[in-house]
Amino acid sequence: MASVQESIDVAVPVSTAYNQWTQFESFPRFMDGVDSITQSSETMTHWVTSIGGVKREFDAEITEQHPDQRIAWKSTDGESHAGVVTFHRLDESTTRLMVQIDWRPESFVEKVGSVVNADAIQVKGDLKRFKSFIEKSGGETGAWRGEVDAPPTGETGDAVPANDAVPDTSTNDPDSGGPRAN
Repeated sequence: MASVQESIDVAVPVSTAYNQWTQFESFPRFMDGVDSITQSSETMTHWVTSIGGVKREFDAEITEQHPDQRIAWKSTDGESHAGVVTFHRLDESTTRLMVQIDWRPESFVEKVGSVVNADAIQVKGDLKRFKSFIEKSGGETGAWRGEVDAPPTGETGDAVPANDAVPDTSTNDPDSGGPRAN
C-alpha cells in the first residue's frame, strides 16, 4: 500500500473549509487529474480521473462524516483506496486541513510514481489549489452538514481498515479523532 499525508492551512473559518470540501462535484476546479465526480447519494460518489496518462473510473463511499471535523471514504470498486480529511480550527479565521490517502498502485507508472513521491507532490498541489480556490472565492459554493457514523469496530476496538489498509495510529488525535495538527 502507498500512503500520502499532507496538510495545509487556509485563511477561512473551519466551517467554510469543511462546507466546501463536501461539494465533491467542485473538486475538478482545484484537483488536477480529476475529470469529474458525480454524487449519487449522500454517501456515494462516482469518480473519473486521468492521472499520468491513466484514465480510471471508480465508485467511493463516504464511511464517516462529522461537520467541521472529518470526512473519510473508501473505494467500493475499481481503484483500491481509502482516505480521510480532518479539519482543525487554528483560530476563528484559519483552518488546518490534514489529508491521509492510502491506495494500492496497480500499473507500472503508478508504482514508479509512488516510489518517487509523485503522489505526494500531486496531493500537495491539490491542497494549494484548494487554498487558493477557497480563499479567493469569498465563501463556500455549498454545504452538506449531515452525519455519517464510522463503520463498526473490530474485536480490538480499532476501526476496521478499508481495503486491508493498516491505519497509522501514530498520528491519531484523541480530541478530534483525526491526525494530530503539528
